[in-house]
Amino acid sequence: MNRFFNHRLLALMRKELDQIRRDRRIVISLIVPPVLQLLLFGFVLNSKVENLRLGVIDQSRTPESRELIADLGESRSFRLTSSFLAPTELTNAISDGRVQAGLVIPYDFARDLQRGRQANVQFLLNAMDANTATIARNYAQGVITAYSSNLQGSGLHAQFDRIGSSDVGRPGRVDLQPSFLYNPGLLASWFTVTGVLGLLCILNGSLVASDTMVKEREVGTIEQLLMSPASTSEIIVAKIAPLFFLLCIMALLSIGLARLVFDVPFHGSFLLVYFGATLCLLSGIGIGTFIATFTKSAEQSQLASFFVNPPLSALSGAITPMESMPRWMQPLAELNPIYHFGVIARASMLKGSGMETLWPNFLALFAIAITLVSLSVLRFRKQLG
Repeated sequence: MNRFFNHRLLALMRKELDQIRRDRRIVISLIVPPVLQLLLFGFVLNSKVENLRLGVIDQSRTPESRELIADLGESRSFRLTSSFLAPTELTNAISDGRVQAGLVIPYDFARDLQRGRQANVQFLLNAMDANTATIARNYAQGVITAYSSNLQGSGLHAQFDRIGSSDVGRPGRVDLQPSFLYNPGLLASWFTVTGVLGLLCILNGSLVASDTMVKEREVGTIEQLLMSPASTSEIIVAKIAPLFFLLCIMALLSIGLARLVFDVPFHGSFLLVYFGATLCLLSGIGIGTFIATFTKSAEQSQLASFFVNPPLSALSGAITPMESMPRWMQPLAELNPIYHFGVIARASMLKGSGMETLWPNFLALFAIAITLVSLSVLRFRKQLG
């Protein structure tokens, strides 16, 4: 060990750190992009739908209809924008994009409620965005259900049933009482941020590694390194170790932002999450180094990254759940280091899971990292030879 970590290796590592420090572009890419990406993804990518523009046709014009409209507005999911007189006007407004949802209340709405009949209302949704339309429909159903339960308590549906011998065995009423585990506030940022952490490790690790390796070739210092008394293994270690150290600081900064800005809890071990992040960083360095061995300029390496990083992001489950992918594509996620780190981060931070539960993901992430780094080192060694 002492023979390997000699003065030549330390000198090469010091040279790499000085070279990275002098390159402002690399220093900025280690700090600014992770912070911006984490903040943007955490605040912007939100599955919660709010303030949908609502248009209303109230043909009843009664206190009951006005109460229903007020309940929809108070839910914060809908915002009353316009009132219309004819259905064609409401349809045109939805088609033009002036409103995103429409509510039609018939003239006999209040009369049916007072007589104990079923009252029907029509709810129109612009389904060009199918996900938003589905969520808005569920919100509207929840508001109408709560409105109906309040009506039963106000006396409009008061009924006095005489229980006889034939009524004793009638079916009872089932009431759903959901319990939200691990995220009681239903904060979408907790899911997004814990997935984006792995995404940042891979993307920034691969981009910075490829940029550093390619710039060495463009400047022409590779030949000078080969003429030095340092061995090929020492050159490779000296290229990877300083970059890995700086990226570990970037990962620590990202985890701190997730905790301080988005208040993501740490119910489990911080060391488990950080160890998973280091394995993810090694995978990113392996990808970036492998790309750098096939390119001759920084522009070519960045262009080649577009063929690797977007598929990794899409098949990672970092932003959208893996269950939403087609069934035949889900096994591909098992080969993605971002997926395994997302499972580790979410289970440890939100659920408090330990190594006894997460060891399969750690084993898979370790195998992927070792494979990628080995392939990149073999390719880089061959290039040096």
